[in-house]
Amino acid sequence: MDPDNSKEAPTRGWHKILELGQLPEGRVRTVTVDRHSLAVSRYQGVYGALDNRCPHQGGPLGEGSIENGWLRCPWHGYDYNPTDGSPPEGFDDAPACYPVQVRDDGVYVELPAAQAPVPTVSDVMVETLVRWGVRAVFGMVGHSNLGFADALRRAEQRGDLRYFGIRHEGAASFAAAAYGKLTGELAACLAIAGPGSTNLMTGLYDAKMDRAPVLALCGQVPSSVRGRGAFQDVDLQGAFADVAAYNQTVSARSDHAELVNLACKTALVQRDVALLVLPDEVQVQPAPDSAVPGGPTGRLVRSEITPAADLLDAAAARIAAAARPLLVLGAGARFDVAEVVALAEHMGAPVATTFKAKGLISDRHPLGCGVLGRSGTPIASWFMNESDLIVAFGASFSNHTGIAAYKPIVQVDCDPMALGRFHPVDLPVLGHVGATARALAERLAGGASFVGHREEVAERWAIWRAEKASRLADDQGRGLNSAAVFDSLSRLCPSDAVIAVDVGNNAYSFGRYFETRAQSVLMSGYLGSIGFSFPAAMGAWAAVGDRRPIVSVSGDGGFGQYAMELTTAVKYKMDITHLLLNNAQLGKISKEQRAGRWDVWQTSLHNPDFAAYAELCGARGLRVDATDRLDDSIRTALAHPGPALVEIICDSDLV
Repeated sequence: MDPDNSKEAPTRGWHKILELGQLPEGRVRTVTVDRHSLAVSRYQGVYGALDNRCPHQGGPLGEGSIENGWLRCPWHGYDYNPTDGSPPEGFDDAPACYPVQVRDDGVYVELPAAQAPVPTVSDVMVETLVRWGVRAVFGMVGHSNLGFADALRRAEQRGDLRYFGIRHEGAASFAAAAYGKLTGELAACLAIAGPGSTNLMTGLYDAKMDRAPVLALCGQVPSSVRGRGAFQDVDLQGAFADVAAYNQTVSARSDHAELVNLACKTALVQRDVALLVLPDEVQVQPAPDSAVPGGPTGRLVRSEITPAADLLDAAAARIAAAARPLLVLGAGARFDVAEVVALAEHMGAPVATTFKAKGLISDRHPLGCGVLGRSGTPIASWFMNESDLIVAFGASFSNHTGIAAYKPIVQVDCDPMALGRFHPVDLPVLGHVGATARALAERLAGGASFVGHREEVAERWAIWRAEKASRLADDQGRGLNSAAVFDSLSRLCPSDAVIAVDVGNNAYSFGRYFETRAQSVLMSGYLGSIGFSFPAAMGAWAAVGDRRPIVSVSGDGGFGQYAMELTTAVKYKMDITHLLLNNAQLGKISKEQRAGRWDVWQTSLHNPDFAAYAELCGARGLRVDATDRLDDSIRTALAHPGPALVEIICDSDLV
């Protein structure tokens, strides 16, 4: 393992640091030469160049002042001779001092030869992350994670991973969660001690509740002051005890690669959150000579569970006996859709999805019925009501799902705790979705005969599409209606796009009106966190943005939470198209207040011109306040090679 710093450190020799007369008499300033930070002073006509780090507690001497002939550190008032760095009598600490020459063309300093780089504990840990497939890290670099950040920088320089510096750590954890939801692979988020780490919490809970693998890497105060009330001293293991399935603080004598191995394995196998806390001094500790980076070889095994034969026989018998079976796809079926659809096609059975699973079967498929539940279509509700058997694959059965508990139910899931979690089911089947669907298809390939429901599915879609068409022209003079917005997006959105959706009225309308083809949909499912969509779009772009279009949908309330991340998208040239439905309020909450016979209170929002804001950030901004401009604006945004925002003025009552 070679950190390869040789190209970064200055070679031994003289370096020009100032023009003649540039530094006034009696002043000190910071000058950086390659990786050397110097406190350069001029006192009584003599120039001095000291190491910029005060030997007391690292204060920046270049930000100090010269008083009574002494260079005073701005942090704690420690004094040093400005020209040679010597301390007052009775003290022995002194910063390094470098030779200075005043030449005809300026002031020069002689710097020592570069030291050969020494691999650190952080280098070992980062290389282990890379071997586990971590290709994206989202985060914020700061004082308590600088050693680890430098190892990430070296890895990025080698082309091993990509680092994305965000504006708020919550966006980092949402982005990493979305990466995991979309790909099933592991991304990481990085934060400093204290508030930087606690800012990760919401996105990490989103990952945990939606079963997405995420690794959190948190800087920590030095171990010598830990637990003593130091600045930003927070018990991170305690704070993250509930959200992290794996939760460890790295110590000087840890097997550092092994801790990363266990963190990555836990996140991937359990589809959960893993946390590593990195004390400041451990990050820069030289790696032991015996240290070897870890990796997944010999640690991961194909774990597909095939149900017991008697359960498969029982499930097949129930399906064969049903006249109107309905298959339901949950988010747990995301990576096994083909097998379930093949089973549905053999049976001629309609297929509905939960909201989190929207798009797993195309709304153009002759058996696809759209979404069940509160954000769903009347097609899915119709077949739920008319069914005589529900066969649910990877569905959670939460109170938002819309699966009727009174129906006969066969539930398939690889997690024993998910089976019958909300209420008893008639036949719980422990098995992975793909393996179970294949096995059921094999058992039903013989004598079972089914009545196909393709024509009925088409009839129900025709009724719903006629209803949607009738709503397109609805206009109360207060903005566009949601049916028109999502009709346009349904027609124009690329079929292979990834769409990140926020919460609120925009999400309910998206679930109801948007018709999927082959798009992948990401959302904050169980947690239902506002602000999810744009950071999630950044995570999706990091995962597949060079291969698939990325679209984000939110309301004004959701986008406002992470609006500054638009500058992050601009910085990294993320090709994200964001649709912002602006109704100047938290519209979903207003509806809930009215429904509960409360007064509508404190839901109004004071918004900027979001399209103009996008332009200020360096993105493309478009504003739509009339239906006849909708298609052209969305087309323009989708075609723009970089981040683009379409602000759509919406009527909060026409959802």
